[in-house]
Amino acid sequence: MNIKSTVATLSLLSALSFGAFAADSINADQAQSRQSLGTVSVGAIASSPMDMRAELNKKAEAQGASAYRIIEARTGDQWHATAELYK
Repeated sequence: MNIKSTVATLSLLSALSFGAFAADSINADQAQSRQSLGTVSVGAIASSPMDMRAELNKKAEAQGASAYRIIEARTGDQWHATAELYK
């Protein structure tokens, strides 16, 4: 995995905001005051970062999370991301 592409991907994902999602995407500072519920991962999303975030949001909502923080993202032929969930 190329570190530069990972950092670029995370920066891009952090810069995008999508108000239609019920679970909020938060940063590391915001996560410090919340209780962790575990992690979820999505993969094989071949179209866009928005689709990846939508899938993370769907999984976060299913687990009862009000927020999530992307802790890993990588690109290539397919997208993959892991997010930590928070109450």
